[in-house]
Amino acid sequence: MTREPAFRPHRVVVLALDGLLPFELGIPHRIFGRPKDAEGRHLYEVLTCSVRPPGPVETDADFAIHVGNGPQALATADTVVIPASYELGPVLEKGVLTEELAAALAYIRPGTRLASICTGVYVLAAAGRLDGRPATTHWAEAEHFQRLFPRIRVDADVLFIDDGDVLTSAGVAAGIDLCLHMVRRDHGTAVANEVARRTVVPPHRDGGQAQYIHRPLPEPQLATTTAARAWALERLHEPIQLRDMAEQESMSVRTFTRRFREEVGVSPGQWLTRQRIERARQLLESTDLSVDLVARDAGFGTAQSMRQHLQAALGVTPTVYRRTFRTRVAEPDDPPAVRTGGGNRTPLAVGEG
Repeated sequence: MTREPAFRPHRVVVLALDGLLPFELGIPHRIFGRPKDAEGRHLYEVLTCSVRPPGPVETDADFAIHVGNGPQALATADTVVIPASYELGPVLEKGVLTEELAAALAYIRPGTRLASICTGVYVLAAAGRLDGRPATTHWAEAEHFQRLFPRIRVDADVLFIDDGDVLTSAGVAAGIDLCLHMVRRDHGTAVANEVARRTVVPPHRDGGQAQYIHRPLPEPQLATTTAARAWALERLHEPIQLRDMAEQESMSVRTFTRRFREEVGVSPGQWLTRQRIERARQLLESTDLSVDLVARDAGFGTAQSMRQHLQAALGVTPTVYRRTFRTRVAEPDDPPAVRTGGGNRTPLAVGEG
């Protein structure tokens, strides 16, 4: 008779460096500290460590924090998160690690998942963990980061990048997006959405950080695309043309497309596809609908179309995704997962331009 392996939560170790931002340090504890399984057991265990023996670590505020673990804790991690620091010295100036930091990172076991928040990416880059790979950081530091590490493919427009075993995020609050994404990747949309709801943040933010880069202010009288997005979300199961969305704001297609990209950071077509993928994920996790019906109600029209989109976005088929993340049938007091209807018409996606 085989015995089931003992339950062990996924251990997340957060590396606290001098000059850290207290807000960023708290993000992993808040996001990973919430998820539980059906038996009420925490799915993650979160520890904080420093590069030195237990003791005080300076912050960018007018107080220090006491960290109870030394760098040896990194050797026990399944995931290591490195928040930003304003005192990285040679790492920021020359792209090289200090002896103390290099010694600490040497504790990390091969295969450990690595993640950075904001300028914490400099540490991963200086350690050689990002050579030849895509990465992001705060938009204000992107040019400097690219000059310092020319072998890294820097994308300053996104909120985070998931490159498998190494994930990087943009500035500050994008760390929330990144940690929620890791929860979603590990345990599915339903678990991540519950964490987001309890944290009072959106489970998924539209667009990237390009929308936060300073630009000349628009004229106060200019309309937004908010109503069009709300209109589209109510009709994901229907065919939606770009001109349909533009008409909701009484704009020409050209003006609407430009305004949409300025506000959201992606094209209307890209945004609509993402919303449909999220809807499909929710339905696959929380309902017994067939793949064909999920495809229809999420707005993909056919199972083949949905399969292609999920494969491109998530790297798995709908069937594999459901088998991995299906946890329970939605309870009566759960929010509605979808508004169904629309017959058997094949929806037409908004153009990607």
